[in-house]
Amino acid sequence: MYSLNRAEILGNLTRDPELRTIASGQSICTFAVATNRRWRDKDGNTKEDTQYHEISIWGKQGELASQMLSKGKKVYIEGRLQTSSWEGTDGAKRSKTEIVAENFIPLAPKGDGASFDIVGAVSGEEDAPKKSSKKAETAPADEINLDDIPF
Repeated sequence: MYSLNRAEILGNLTRDPELRTIASGQSICTFAVATNRRWRDKDGNTKEDTQYHEISIWGKQGELASQMLSKGKKVYIEGRLQTSSWEGTDGAKRSKTEIVAENFIPLAPKGDGASFDIVGAVSGEEDAPKKSSKKAETAPADEINLDDIPF
């Protein structure tokens, strides 16, 4: 039987990324991303809900994220959900669910803020072969219009 643990979000960083190195020597970058949802209730009033997501990115990707991202910037994150549990100093049990990012795409606002340029996709697939074509080198940057995203 198969299972799937997948998370995809597009939102704004709520704080600058924090890069640290753990005892084993591996780097980890942590930050939070806010996502917004708007809808109309049965009376026609516009409602809004904001969710905050803790993100962690390991290794070289984390190092890149700490250099490329900053508070307020828009970013697309792909990864998996992970929940950690521990006992606090006061003896209370605590838990935290975060997204462990496998890929991220920093997005830079274009002139009007309604569309975004892809700054660069960063993937955890470092050993994957790179494809190149002359057509891709001369093509203009793709635009992402937030109104075209189906969620």
